[in-house]
Amino acid sequence: MLNQKNTSQQPLRVLVVDDTVLYRTVVSEILNAIPGVEVVGTASNGEIALAKIAELTPDLITLDIEMPVMDGLTTLKRLRENKTKVVVVMVSAHTRQGAAITLEALQLGAYDFITKPDGNDPQKNCEIMTSKFRPIIHAVMTQKILRQTIQGMTTETFEAPKLASSIAPLDIKPLFSPSHNERIEVVAIGISTGGPNALADLLPCLPADFPVPIVIVQHMPKLFTGALAESLNNKCSIRVLEGTSGLPLEAATAYLAPGGRQMRVANGNGASQYCLEITDDPPENHCQPSADYLFRSVASVCLGKSIGVIMTGMGCDGTLGLRLMKRRGAYVIAQDQASCVVYGMPMEAVKAGVVDVVLPLVEIAEEIMRRVK
Repeated sequence: MLNQKNTSQQPLRVLVVDDTVLYRTVVSEILNAIPGVEVVGTASNGEIALAKIAELTPDLITLDIEMPVMDGLTTLKRLRENKTKVVVVMVSAHTRQGAAITLEALQLGAYDFITKPDGNDPQKNCEIMTSKFRPIIHAVMTQKILRQTIQGMTTETFEAPKLASSIAPLDIKPLFSPSHNERIEVVAIGISTGGPNALADLLPCLPADFPVPIVIVQHMPKLFTGALAESLNNKCSIRVLEGTSGLPLEAATAYLAPGGRQMRVANGNGASQYCLEITDDPPENHCQPSADYLFRSVASVCLGKSIGVIMTGMGCDGTLGLRLMKRRGAYVIAQDQASCVVYGMPMEAVKAGVVDVVLPLVEIAEEIMRRVK
């Protein structure tokens, strides 16, 4: 039986770290307005933050990047060195430099990030920050409640569910019946929270002669996707580029959807079978770029000659697009819960019955290689 204590009523304790009084106030007000959240303190730099973390034991800190005395990256490194168990959400400037530093912060263990609005309307800026914070806070709260629930159960009454490496046969009737020997022509990946590190683990495992193109939606704003593509390209044997309209799809190349826009696969001209189209179509599932948008195009253009991969991230983006891909004969891989930062997008796809196999991150590249050969 569950422990009688209602774990869901325990607030998420947050420490707000920023060098400006304005942002400390605004972020504190935004977070305190979210049910179940308690801002337990603020700090104007990393050195003060480290002392307050030891004193207040928050569950989460919001960490500005640029601060005097001790900046955000140095603070994050100290937290890592001290093995401090606290969730860190970076608050970044919406600049190319801010994007590069944020990617480094994610590599150092930051959970996620938001960008500071750069508009002139304070009320609008506050609304934008609220919309960015809410899903992150919700995901962290959900994980905390799950941990507390498990801790409240005895070993005699609770057994952790075993993650299957494969799942039950799909009940989706395919519109097409492609041959099992039909050659894969495109790999499409949808990913969000935890994605930069997961992609940095996955893509370097693919060889320089990888036989097909890869198209990727990683939920990120503009400037950040370009910085991510550059970072990944430096780590991989394949090429990694930010997608541009009209770009022909080539083997051994991964194309990252540009932040703030939508990317789809279209029929190519001449020697290239497929090309990219970048559009200003509206967000889907509050996402721009959207995995559903990309997957839908792959389902339409590539039919069953494709692999869909859904990886770590919050929300349900990608499930509807994968359903269409599956109906046209695609093979679908989902990342397993244990290796996800947030088991949201893969979970929704598994629940919808559109996934062929569930694998830990370290096995996904091998499965892709096995299918494209």
